[in-house]
Amino acid sequence: MEKLLLPLLMLGTMAKGQHCPGRCICQNISPTLTMLCAKTGLLFVPPSIDRRTVELRLTDNFITIIRRKDFSNMTNLVHLTLSRNTISQVMPYAFADLRALRALHMNSNRLASLRNEHFKGLGNLRHLILGNNQISNIQPASFDEFLATVEDLDLSYNNLETLPWEAIGQMVSLNTLTLDHNLIDHIAEGTFSQLHKLVRLDMTSNRLQKLPPDNLFLRAQVLANVRGSHPSTLTISFGGNPLHCNCELLWLRRLTREDDLETCASPEHLMDKYFWSVSEEEFICEPPLITRQYSTKAFIMEGQGVSLKCKAVGDPDPSIHWIAPDGKLIHNTTRATVYDNGTLEVHITTLKDNGVFTCIASNAAGEATAPVEVCIVPLPLLVNNTGHIKEPDPGLSDITTSTKSGANDTKNHLEKKIVAAELTSTSVVIHWPSERHIPGIRMYQIQYNSSLDDSLVYRMIPPSSRAFLVNDLAAGRAYDLCVLAVYDDGVTALTATRVVGCTTQCHALHTQFLGGTMIIIIGGIIVASVLVFIIILMIRYKVHSGHEGPKKAKVSNVYSQTNGDGSGSPTRPRRGSCADPTDAGSGALRSGEGGQK
Repeated sequence: MEKLLLPLLMLGTMAKGQHCPGRCICQNISPTLTMLCAKTGLLFVPPSIDRRTVELRLTDNFITIIRRKDFSNMTNLVHLTLSRNTISQVMPYAFADLRALRALHMNSNRLASLRNEHFKGLGNLRHLILGNNQISNIQPASFDEFLATVEDLDLSYNNLETLPWEAIGQMVSLNTLTLDHNLIDHIAEGTFSQLHKLVRLDMTSNRLQKLPPDNLFLRAQVLANVRGSHPSTLTISFGGNPLHCNCELLWLRRLTREDDLETCASPEHLMDKYFWSVSEEEFICEPPLITRQYSTKAFIMEGQGVSLKCKAVGDPDPSIHWIAPDGKLIHNTTRATVYDNGTLEVHITTLKDNGVFTCIASNAAGEATAPVEVCIVPLPLLVNNTGHIKEPDPGLSDITTSTKSGANDTKNHLEKKIVAAELTSTSVVIHWPSERHIPGIRMYQIQYNSSLDDSLVYRMIPPSSRAFLVNDLAAGRAYDLCVLAVYDDGVTALTATRVVGCTTQCHALHTQFLGGTMIIIIGGIIVASVLVFIIILMIRYKVHSGHEGPKKAKVSNVYSQTNGDGSGSPTRPRRGSCADPTDAGSGALRSGEGGQK
């Protein structure tokens, strides 16, 4: 029968030779269109493939790349085998037209990574076999096209250290997941909770020290291999992993099994013992013990960075967290970073960091805490009406207060460098130029206070900023506002400051309702008063004219003063804008405590 089949296939090939490449075997009788091109020495996918083909096998060739045009318009292709080639590159959307494809075999090639565009269009894929490649990276959306349909996924014998576990957890139709002989050292907890159809999971020969207590595992029959397993039973193979036999694997030890091929790699007293022969009492954990905690600096100038170290031991290895002096858990931000080794880096310190930071080490057996004290030295600040410098040597952090002949020039120069824009009743946007001539700027500091309040408010701003929104102004008040650059002076370990500029035209607007209403009321009162006063003068004038007869009244040198002090000399008007920090008595330096709001 076999001898008769081969000539028939060859006859079909001769009938339609234009669709069957040389040395290939083609069966073109619909609906079972098949093309077999195994061991034919192909260097690329032949362009003469019949686009109606249902099954295409190109195994044991030398194909190196899958191009976009190779499988175009092959909408009937159901089974594609590219195994045992030298494929190292798959062009994006190379399988986009294979809407009916159910099985794709690309094992034993040279693929190094899987990208999001590689499998686009494979919406009906059931079997994806990618074992024995060199895959080390899989992008998160690589499997999105067939998450609901894939039943068999083989990624064995690759170089994978991790997988897109979130995508794996959404493969609700998955029956077999083969991940053996990789470098996987972690499985995300909860990955297999929704995979109720999973019957075989092979994690043999990876780097797993533990398996997460997944709900599916807790219901499973755990075996060392698949021999004799029941079809409805989940079979897990995890031999050849460096299992750490502590309390975190106690749940697995309590499950039933049929053999004892797995061994413990640690701790030392359980090394090389069969996993299933170790008693439950020996699966223990040790609570954390903090061995060292300290700050890299005893005193930190406000604005400088500081590193806090915390080291702890335990079984399993404890994780380190930090609590700030205000009692809040510290997360990674632009101002602070918490590293896995227990180090806390505060890049820019403020007065709120003064106090005790708490290191917390925790693991499955408990937790331990230890304090680390941080002492922040305040920066010198500006204060109204002091007229003198409180710091012994503030250097360039002084704001000029001289009233000599050059003071006005300094005032005008500082005002030109600071621009106040978008002024409202509660906010203003401050702009300042880049200070490239000042080396090593760590941050900028904005200082301001109102004409009716001696409390100074300041804000710490990253060195890359050139503008800042001040949004806590009081309506109707005038403000003194200055911008200072905080930088390393290059001589000592201390931080120096230099004035970038100040503004004396910062006057918060009145609120729209009360301010406008009061202005209208006061204006109306003034107008009414003037009219009444004029009428009274006219009446008095007429009465006086009646008594004097035809005499002409002679009036000279009449002055009307409505806001004087009664002495006849005009009163000096009060300044209606922010006081200039260069005038005497308008501002000086003081310690930072109590000035922050």
